[in-house]
Amino acid sequence: MNVFPQDIKLQMAGEYGLVIELGAVISPDINALVLQLTRLLLENNRCGILEVVPTYRSVTVYFDPLLLSREALTELIQKLLGQLQPQEIGCLPSRVVYIPVCYGGVLGPDLDFVAKYTGLSAREVVTAHTAKPYLVYMLGFTPGFPYLGGLPEKLVVPRQETPRNKVPAGSVGIGGNQTGFYPIESTGEWWLIGRTPLKAFDPQRSNPFLVAAGDYVQFVDIGIDDYFTIRRDVTAGVYRLEVVTCNKGREGE
Repeated sequence: MNVFPQDIKLQMAGEYGLVIELGAVISPDINALVLQLTRLLLENNRCGILEVVPTYRSVTVYFDPLLLSREALTELIQKLLGQLQPQEIGCLPSRVVYIPVCYGGVLGPDLDFVAKYTGLSAREVVTAHTAKPYLVYMLGFTPGFPYLGGLPEKLVVPRQETPRNKVPAGSVGIGGNQTGFYPIESTGEWWLIGRTPLKAFDPQRSNPFLVAAGDYVQFVDIGIDDYFTIRRDVTAGVYRLEVVTCNKGREGE
């Protein structure tokens, strides 16, 4: 049975920000409240609200104090907090997004290390990593980088002590009890076990982000030939993203 959190806190974030902390722990239940409040804020957008940013367990609202006072914003937030529905916590997300990944080899140079550290075979690591969908808690670090929850305990490995200077875009990694994939080339301290040919962030798309907070990501194991075929389709703009929507089956989008 889900319990509505009693430790909701509102905190200042400079002259232009207000943070609403909805819990003290990272959990799907708290994150569901984060997404509900984010949706309500966007649906009840007031003149002066510049941006609403959901995280694991909080929502940050950036506002223009010349158009919207902190007091008026606080009053709106308190009203919306009263509209949150605890019974919705844990509901299925609107989308499960299928992400093809080619594991191991030059595209996943750390797969063997993860296998050795965990005591699994490389194939067992891939099987465990693709076993179930992961909740997208938030986007951050770089544009479109999804922080995913639900990594099996047997795949937990410590982050690298010295980050790589360059992690190729599309790299799928594991760090601590988290997993995710890199939208753009960047530095990184996660162990790279594979790579997806999809672009998690593409400013040329009408919606530049491939996934959103509240989605689920399902990794799908593919071979090297499929990787390059999909990459060509992505480059040509003809790849159809595979998703599952609530009460529907798998489809192209």
